[in-house]
Formats: sequence, C-alpha cells, structure tokens
Amino acid sequence: MEHPKTIRTVALDGKSLTLEQFIAVARFGAKVSLTEEARQALARSRALADKISSEKRVAYGITTGFGDFATVAVSEDMSNQLSTNLILSHCTGTGDPYSVEQARGMMLLRANALCRGISGVRPVLVEMLTEMLNRGVTPVIPQKGSLGASGDLAPLSHMGLVLLGRGQAWYEGELLSGAEAMKKAGIPVLETLVSKEGLGITNGTCAMTSVGTLHYYDTLQAARLADAVSAMTITALTGQLNAFQERMHTARGHKGQITVAKNIRMLTENSEILARCQGARVQDAYALRCIPQVHGAVRDALAYVREKIEIELNAVTDNPLLFCEDEAVISGGNFHGEPMALPFDFLGIACSELASISERRLERMVNAALSNGLPPFLTTQGGVNSGFMIVQYSAASMASENKVLAHPACVDSIPSSANQEDFVSMGTTAARKAGSILENTRSVLAFELLTACQALDLRRREGKYGTGFSPAVDALYRRVRQDVSFMELDREIWPDIKAVEALVRSGELAEILESVVPALE
Repeated sequence: MEHPKTIRTVALDGKSLTLEQFIAVARFGAKVSLTEEARQALARSRALADKISSEKRVAYGITTGFGDFATVAVSEDMSNQLSTNLILSHCTGTGDPYSVEQARGMMLLRANALCRGISGVRPVLVEMLTEMLNRGVTPVIPQKGSLGASGDLAPLSHMGLVLLGRGQAWYEGELLSGAEAMKKAGIPVLETLVSKEGLGITNGTCAMTSVGTLHYYDTLQAARLADAVSAMTITALTGQLNAFQERMHTARGHKGQITVAKNIRMLTENSEILARCQGARVQDAYALRCIPQVHGAVRDALAYVREKIEIELNAVTDNPLLFCEDEAVISGGNFHGEPMALPFDFLGIACSELASISERRLERMVNAALSNGLPPFLTTQGGVNSGFMIVQYSAASMASENKVLAHPACVDSIPSSANQEDFVSMGTTAARKAGSILENTRSVLAFELLTACQALDLRRREGKYGTGFSPAVDALYRRVRQDVSFMELDREIWPDIKAVEALVRSGELAEILESVVPALE
C-alpha cells in the first residue's frame, strides 16, 4: 500500500481515485490534474446540456426548477440565473467550519465525479476546482445543515460560492472573502453559472464522503495503535499468551480476528516478562483474552467501510445524469446518502468499541484487585497520593460519551422540500459524529498508553518476572518516556496527558511500530 505522504500528483479521470490518493490531496497537498480522457468527456457532456437547453426539452434542473419546483418551466434565457440562484439560496450552513483537509476533500470529490462526463458542466468548472486545490484556496464551509439526501446541498453551495467570487475562503493562512482569495491566488472567478451547473456543484455526497473518509483513515490508524497499546497492557498485567495462538483464531475464521491475534503475537514476541509469567493463571479476563475478537471485529467493520468508500470516491452523485450515447437525460437519486450513511454510522460504532475495551484494560491496571500484583492506582505512596485514579475516571467518561454518540444517525429521517424529498439519509451527520467518537477514542488510547507505561515501570520494580519488554513494547515505552517521566508522587498530570494525546494523534507511533515490526497489519 502506497503511503499518502509519498504521492505527489494525482490525475483525475472520474474512475480510478484511490483512498491513498484522496488522503494525499486532502491532507498532504498533492497536486491535481485532469486526464485528456476526462477533458473530452466533459466537453461532450456540456455540448449535450447546451443542446437540451436550446431545444427546450423538459429536463430537471436544466429547463425546470428544483425540488418541489420541478413542475415549473424555466426559459432558456433564465437557465443561467437558475443555476446561480441555486448556489445563492442554498448556502444555508451554520456552525463551525469544516477543517481545511475536509473542505479540500470535498472539492477533490466533486471534481472527480464531474470528470466522468455525465453531469453536463463546463470543463472550466472542474479546472477551477483543481486550480483551487493546487494553489491553496479553500472555501469556508459550515459543518451543519445537510440532510445527506438531495446531495450535501448546503455545504457544497458554500463551496460553490467561491467559484463566483463570493463567500469566504482560506488562502495562505488568512481568512478572506472568496473574491479576494481567488484574486490573490490568480484564479479568475465566474460571473455566473450556466444551466445544470448549480446541480453539478451541489448534488452529491461529497461532504459526507470527504469527512467520513478522513475519519475512516484515522480510525484505521487508531485500530493499529490499539493493538500495540494493548500489548503494553498485556505485559503490564502479565497476560497469558495462549489466547493468541494462531490455531485458536483460524478455528473460528474471521479475518480481522486472525490479523489482530497475529499482531499481538508479533508485538509481544521476545518479552522476558511475558515469557516468565506464562502459566500464572489458566486464563485472563475478556479485556485481555478477547482482544483479537473485539479488535478483530472492528477491523472487519473497517474493511466493509473501506469497500463502500472506494466505490463512492469514484461515484457520480448528481441529478439528472446526461448520457451522450443516446442523449438520454435520466432523473434519479444517486445523490442520496444512504449507501454511505450506514457505513459511516458503522464506522462510529466500531471506533467506540476500541475505546470501550481500552478503558476496561486501563481499569484493570489501576485496580489492585485485578492487576495481578500492581499497587492500587499505580502509586507507590497511596493515600496522600491518588496516582492514576482519575485517569480512569476521564477515560470512562469519554468511553461513555461514545456510547451516546454511537446511536445511528441513519435511522432518523425528516421530510423536506414540501415532502418531495421525503426520506433522507442523515449521512453527513453520521460522518461528522464518527469524528467525535474518533477523537474520544484517541484520547482513551492515550490514557491507556500513559497508564501502561506507569504500570510497566512498577512491574519492572517488582522484578518477579524479570525486567525485559518485547522490542515493540520497549520502543513505544521509550518514546513516551522522552516526554513523560514516571510519576513517583502526585503532580499536575494534565501536561502528561496532553503530551501523550499529541503523540497518539501525530502518527509518530505508527512510524515507530513500522520500523520495529514491519509486518504489523
């Protein structure tokens, strides 16, 4: 798998955008171009849209109004105003803006979808989106306001405003008017859109797909880190390794479970402490013994989500679609977000499980009745010192909050547009919510990591099973200890937490693991 950081350029053709290329452009600033095939397809599609408009055929959004106004005819000389008005009237988003990478992802997805050449927009529209990506103009797009059904109408309208020199945009770290940002970047703006282009910009699942894809990528990294952090906890709690034998997991057959068990074996290999403590108990509690089953189920869920994302990255999701081979104009519902709403709800649910079992492992380390010989709350002078007591409180709080956030958004629907759009997906809410769950989960994993390092030091001091860690556990332990020292006596602990949270989010630990255990999945 090519790492997104190493991808420098991406050529769009509407059919072959990969997950790694998406991340490369949205997050790491890879440059974007159009293939010649895409340019030709765009030109053919626009010619058909012009022909339909000039012949006054009945075609939704070209010669008619939108939504419940689909029955209202629009003259050819007003069709351009119709498209422009769609952007002006639909930019109703509110709340904090999406991040720069999320907004960049939306532009990339809209450009790629239009490249298929069945949306009827002018090539210049797609060229402008690619230039904005390449020159660093990022529209300010509020997060709230999409039902995720007739496309992400409100978010994508805010994106479209900047093409017209309106709205707001970020450019070189400055928040500017859309007109000023485009001027500074040297990109001419459009005076008006033409027929079908309003729908070409706003109809689509680009907001939910961009947000959800970025959260998917980071959840996958969190799942990998969760395996590594759990290996540290297994060491600290003198876990029994029989539960991770390959034949145990192949007997059941779930791919994710088999993968995680293999990861745990590699992560704990050559650990003196674990080698010497085997046989101390017949079996461990579920939070240790069932890591492959729980983390593995998360991996299987993520594999399903990835499958749907990879389809949607190259999906055409506006309406109507124009097919040049027979000049057909087909109205349908490709803009409906249900195919992504379910996966993104599943993404949030899966991610929440990583936090829930992580918090249970943390509890076992601080609870002297469960920790197999570690001192209460991992402090050497309990009573006057509370040690890691409230670390577990905070982890429990975030794990519990995730349970509320994991309620599926897609099971809700509310009718809109005079009941013409009477069943909606709420897919954008599902994607956004998955991000909140992810942030809590990363923090819980950081809390477990911090706690495991304290527990490992105490296990070494005890010395009953020796002092040696596996190479993987030792590498993570040493990196944490560069920033956070052992807590002998109570001190302000929030700086320690903040440092480890930053480490978890930085991606540095993943790079360390890759260097020590290159076969880790």
